Amino acid sequence: MHNFEKLKIWQKAMEIATEVYEISLLLPKDEKYNLIHQIKKCAVSIPSNIAEGAGRNHNKEFIQFLGIANGSTFELITQLILAKRLNLIDQEQVQKIIDKLIEVSNMNFAFQKSLNK
Repeated sequence: MHNFEKLKIWQKAMEIATEVYEISLLLPKDEKYNLIHQIKKCAVSIPSNIAEGAGRNHNKEFIQFLGIANGSTFELITQLILAKRLNLIDQEQVQKIIDKLIEVSNMNFAFQKSLNK
């Protein structure tokens, strides 16, 4: 069992989730139940799955939840790219978050490798 709050990957994912919630306020209100809901759901899913995996008894289970978190990371990147293509969010703001998501994904893959050893 790991203390998820001390994991850098969880801390970074929480920062991203906070930023996504802030940026979602800039989206049009008519996207509240569509894209905004999906974006927020994915953003919360990343640190949540890291935390849930950390609470499991075996590294194999933890790795499974890290994989789910990584799936949510790529799903969120896709949704942010869509918002950018639809000109709903400023390109610069979106790219900063996407860059952080890529960093979290890289951290995730490296962490999974270390847990497999």
